Amino acid sequence: MASAMPKWERQTRVFLCVFGLVLSVYALHVELSRERNPDYRAMCDLGESVSCSKVFTSRWGRGFGLVQFFVAKDSPLNQPNSVLGIIFYTLQMGLGLSLSKKAAMFLVFSSWVSVAGSLYLASILVFVLEDFCMVCVSTYLINFGLLFTNLQRKRAIEGMKEKAG
Repeated sequence: MASAMPKWERQTRVFLCVFGLVLSVYALHVELSRERNPDYRAMCDLGESVSCSKVFTSRWGRGFGLVQFFVAKDSPLNQPNSVLGIIFYTLQMGLGLSLSKKAAMFLVFSSWVSVAGSLYLASILVFVLEDFCMVCVSTYLINFGLLFTNLQRKRAIEGMKEKAG
């Protein structure tokens, strides 16, 4: 059934989701490695103001820096943003297999949420941490790409439903 979607859409979704998953797993690896060894230096740590591990281990690296206001800092609900990324990209990939209108709506909604989160975290990166995180910026671009892809999918599914009905 997914074959009814344009080939570019499937290829773009797979590329963006796999790239997002790889970056999220890498971010989690960096954060966990840094927790175990404060001297750990990640490949993405290129200088004082170009440091992904500085960002991942900041208070904004878990639960967007917001969850800790509602639960304890070490609560299981206060997960690293990378774990949220792993869940998000997995859902985007899985729901991308469905041609249902509800799945398309959820893909678009969750993409808007990810873009809002990206804009929020980008502003923290620039104005609060004064850092450049290549991994972070890459995930922001992936999230914008998924939003575009999901909006195109929703439009295509609505067009298919109108032709069928």
